[in-house]
Amino acid sequence: MSTHLHITSWVLALVLLGLSFWFYRGGRAKAGKITHMILRLDYLLILYSGGSLLGAYFGGSAMLGEAIVKALAGVWVIYAMEMILIRSSKSTSSRNGWIQFWIAIIIALVLGFGRLPLGVLPIAG
Repeated sequence: MSTHLHITSWVLALVLLGLSFWFYRGGRAKAGKITHMILRLDYLLILYSGGSLLGAYFGGSAMLGEAIVKALAGVWVIYAMEMILIRSSKSTSSRNGWIQFWIAIIIALVLGFGRLPLGVLPIAG
């Protein structure tokens, strides 16, 4: 169940990132701040479910190193999202945040869906 919770929470985070960015760029700071705070609550779900998935690799898994790198890339995505929104709220350039966001999310998606066995369907046994 934690895999589905994790995917649902980061899809929600991407939607909230888009909304917050759109609100900040559109001059609606109050709406941007509200969606930004909801996004920060969603980070807790992402970290909880991601930590649960990472914990499944401890105990002798050969994929532990890749799981740790994926977890670090996930934290990097959260950092980049915060950097994008904070700079957008101050009307400064968020270009560096977007570059970091795309690099980190590609690493996380490739490892999460392409390499690690707990992708969408958990492995039995």
